[in-house]
Amino acid sequence: MNNNDFELENMRQQMTTLKNKLEKQEIVNDNFMRRSMKKEVSNITRYYVILIIMGIFMIPYSYFVFVKLCHLSLAFGIGSCIFIIVCTVATYYNKRKISDPNLTSNSLVEARKKVASAKKFDVDWLKFGIPALILWLGWFTLEAFQHNFFLFLGGCVGAICGAIGGFMAHRKTQRQYQGIIDQIEDLTAEK
Repeated sequence: MNNNDFELENMRQQMTTLKNKLEKQEIVNDNFMRRSMKKEVSNITRYYVILIIMGIFMIPYSYFVFVKLCHLSLAFGIGSCIFIIVCTVATYYNKRKISDPNLTSNSLVEARKKVASAKKFDVDWLKFGIPALILWLGWFTLEAFQHNFFLFLGGCVGAICGAIGGFMAHRKTQRQYQGIIDQIEDLTAEK
């Protein structure tokens, strides 16, 4: 065996070793990205579960507070309960899209579709939610102003704080959705 053959064989072994190291690195990177996506999905799901639980408790609580304690109209109490039910059902519907425990371990294309669909629904929900909330707040303002001025003021402060908190939570959730989508696109671009 001459010197050139020996060098060629040595280069082949080095290339094989390098290729094996790169494959292992890719597997580690893939696993790391999937764990990161799973954490983000878990955070969004946890947020939705908290909203659903709050919604369930708010149905009887809001009726009791508005009708029994504040003496607002029965129609307003029932309307408020219906509004909370609709919001809770919409949150549950969107949570179901991404709550699959195998979401990040199955097909990344399918996972991206589900996450993108949930993100879109979250944005589209505002097209109904904001006008409905404005109508509800108008109704509340009318009812509260007729019964108790301090209830009206408290409602205004609550509406402002709720709008700020809701906007911040919506933006955070949208960033989390986009982060998951970006991670999936990074993983599929590598393959």
